[in-house]
Amino acid sequence: MFEMVLNSITIIFCCIGIFFFVVGTVGLLRFPDAFTRLHATTKCDTLGAGSILVGLAVYERGNFDSAKLLILAFLILVTSSTTGHALARAAFKAGLKPWRREQPSFPEEGS
Repeated sequence: MFEMVLNSITIIFCCIGIFFFVVGTVGLLRFPDAFTRLHATTKCDTLGAGSILVGLAVYERGNFDSAKLLILAFLILVTSSTTGHALARAAFKAGLKPWRREQPSFPEEGS
């Protein structure tokens, strides 16, 4: 019974990770500029890989390997957001402008 609960928790965390990887990939393909794409991919890395690593740590049931997996999840949590910020800042300083939606032109009144 306990093993079934741990396997269920593992499957739930891995499915959450797969969901975030799929959503991040769709965001990478659909978003219009580098900044929004970077936002999608950093969320994909942080939440997707972190969830999968936590699920695998639960699957290992407290071994030394599960401690290593949790350390990896923490490092991804810290480094992914820091790297995304550094890349966005460097792109902005290099002159890359964020995408802006063009405002619709309305006909003038009285025309």
